[in-house]
Amino acid sequence: MTATKKSAKADAAHELRLVKEAKIRDLIGDGAGTRLEASGVVYHDGSFLIVCDNLPSLIRVSSELSPKAPENGVLKNTKGKKNGKSKANEGFEDLAHDERRDHYFALSEAEPIKPKGFRARVHEYDAKLRPVGSTLLDFDLPDVNNGMEGLEWIERSGANHLLALCEGNRCAGGKKGRTPGGGRIQVFRQGGKRWIHTATIRLPESLPFEDFSSVSVRDGRIAVLSQASSALWVGRISTKKWEVDEGTVHRLPTDGKGRKVYGNPEGVSWVSSDHVVIVSDRAKKGAGSERFRAKDQSIHLFLIPGNNG
Repeated sequence: MTATKKSAKADAAHELRLVKEAKIRDLIGDGAGTRLEASGVVYHDGSFLIVCDNLPSLIRVSSELSPKAPENGVLKNTKGKKNGKSKANEGFEDLAHDERRDHYFALSEAEPIKPKGFRARVHEYDAKLRPVGSTLLDFDLPDVNNGMEGLEWIERSGANHLLALCEGNRCAGGKKGRTPGGGRIQVFRQGGKRWIHTATIRLPESLPFEDFSSVSVRDGRIAVLSQASSALWVGRISTKKWEVDEGTVHRLPTDGKGRKVYGNPEGVSWVSSDHVVIVSDRAKKGAGSERFRAKDQSIHLFLIPGNNG
């Protein structure tokens, strides 16, 4: 076998395998409008909950991805109010599920704070997705467009924690944020009504991602998604320290010429020990994004080949 064939075989071994996918609009109709900028997803109890960064509502679809499923639909008025004013024009970046209390947390990327600066906000909901409250995360961000993109809940040592994934490398914007090798997840411990910054998880320096869009943890394994790189990193997270191993990068499927066709993957959640669900944002305008339109505003179920749990 030639070196080229060996390389091709190795690449195939680390490519996610598509099981099933569907346009979100085909599953829920026009209840949420025609623009569905899907940004986060959580699998729970046989259904997928989806958030969009242009909508205040949550979307629920059956894990079967069937348009006839009775649970498919749009959950209205999830944003609640702040200072007596509706926040209906704002959406979310990601979603996390507190398994112990059956609560949910939705993430707003960044918002200005006084006297200056930016911080991400988390919105909490009960098991029936009724607003419980919201609070800012205790971590300063570079600007409103380079904030937190991913969110996950973890219980450790009897305490609730939220893991918030920075969009840019080294939690920075601009060229520094696009330079691979500086993936960061900020750890927050719940203290009363506050989420207090307690640690930083450094992703492997070898990780070639230009940006980061979502994070999910299940049974000691962690998955981190990159939109720009169209790939998923899967590793293990320590049960005692806020550390991860080197893990493995799995690219999303490509076309016959080896080009990206999943150009807008934004949210990820574990479904089982060897399956993940991913949701895709709306493709940008222009000819350069044309080949991404078939997969945009969609939900995808993937198998991780060779995954041993």
